Amino acid sequence: MQTKNKFDEKTILQELKQPSMQKAAFSKIVKQYSEQLYWHIRRMVLSHDDTNDLMQNTFVKAWTNIDTFRGDSQLSTWLYKIAINETLTFLSKRQQLIPIDSPEASVVEQLESDTYFNGDKAEATFQEALQKLPPKQRMVFNMKYYEEMKYEEISEILGTSVGALKASYHIAVKKIEEILKEKD
Repeated sequence: MQTKNKFDEKTILQELKQPSMQKAAFSKIVKQYSEQLYWHIRRMVLSHDDTNDLMQNTFVKAWTNIDTFRGDSQLSTWLYKIAINETLTFLSKRQQLIPIDSPEASVVEQLESDTYFNGDKAEATFQEALQKLPPKQRMVFNMKYYEEMKYEEISEILGTSVGALKASYHIAVKKIEEILKEKD
């Protein structure tokens, strides 16, 4: 027996094409994907407030471009692409503003001062190691490790070959291991 609240992408896409149902259909999309996009972005930027801003930007962009979505990929893939572009743009701007050796750049301090962070010292150290990865490599690691995505799905989202993604993930794991060994 199916529940009434089950998310059916084909139905949602049909509803999006009907002006009278478009807003309600988009609300279903936001409800369906908000949590997973939140955590995807949050692992990249760490700050709850920045994550919320990037989420809002992602959904605003999706809404303003919903008429151009052709359905060649899944909605989740399209939303991840938007979120990734927003996040990478944000990180690029932030890196230009904060010197890496400044106190504001300390990941541990940033995490510990965030009222939404409830991890322990090991989690903070792990997050610090993750933040030392280049943004795209960190994104691949997060999608594979935290979100347990298949390489094929990541490939579709990032537009990168499966082989390159496997190599990137492997390199990221090795770098994290090295950083964590240095911390011991």
